[in-house]
Formats: sequence, structure tokens, C-alpha cells
Amino acid sequence: MSENFTNCPVVDQLRELDPDAIEEVQEFRGEVTLFINRERIRAVCEFLRETPGLTFRYLSDLTAVDRYPLEPRFEVVYHLLSLESFQRIRLKVRLPGDDPRVDSVVPVWPGAEAFENEVYDLFGVRFEGHPNLRRLLLPEDWEGHPLRKDYPVQGEITRWP
Repeated sequence: MSENFTNCPVVDQLRELDPDAIEEVQEFRGEVTLFINRERIRAVCEFLRETPGLTFRYLSDLTAVDRYPLEPRFEVVYHLLSLESFQRIRLKVRLPGDDPRVDSVVPVWPGAEAFENEVYDLFGVRFEGHPNLRRLLLPEDWEGHPLRKDYPVQGEITRWP
């Protein structure tokens, strides 16, 4: 969908707040996805959580996608729900493969802490300002991030005597 997509009040309000926050808007089968500038993700999330009429107070999921070999390589995906209006919205932040970092949204939704740790562990995306960024599923000394598309899936080959 084009940049002129205006069928969603959230888009209009965000454009009034910060015209440079939204990089792209997509609509597919009634689901709206906003591609947000990575430098503005926390401000956008704070706005969506606190603005009357929007109040996306529930972060239902935070994950990532590795688009390797394309650039930008990663997309961090935020699924939000307004429990008042039952409206859903998806935010995506594109990150380059050589600098996969974005601001943490833990100050906005404290429940994002485990989601961000999981994305860091499995994709290697760093969340700036996260209170305790660490591996969640793998041992601390594990090398690499297994959900990256260039991660070696064969493992070490051993031969039996």
C-alpha cells in the first residue's frame, strides 16, 4: 500500500505527531502494518500506549524476521492490541545486518523484557536500554544466533571410529 494510506486513524495521528516516524504503511486483508523509523520506535510506542482513543496497552508479541540476503536484513515486529477498541496493529522496524540494534520498549511495556531477550538470543538483535539483555534459551557461551538464515545447521561433523 502506498504512503498515502489514510484509512486508519492511528496513521493520521502518528503522522501529526512526527511526520518522519512512519517509513511505510501496508494493509493486507484489513491488517495494518506500520514500518517505523528505528530512531523513533520508543516514542511511537509511548504515543500508542498513552493516547486516548488508541491506548495500545497490550504488547501481545515481539519477534524478528531475518530477510537474508536482503538489506535491510532484519525486521523487528511488534504486535499491539487495544483492549478498549479491540483494534490490532503491527509495527515493524527494519535493521541493517551490520548494525542490528534498536531501542528497547521495556520502559513502555515491561512484559517486553523476555521477548527482547529471546530475539537477542536467537537473532542477535541488540536492544539499547534493555535492563538485563542476555541469552534466554541458549547457554551464555553459545556462539552465534540460530535463527539467522546463515547459521550453520549441519553442526560439527564427527566420525565414529
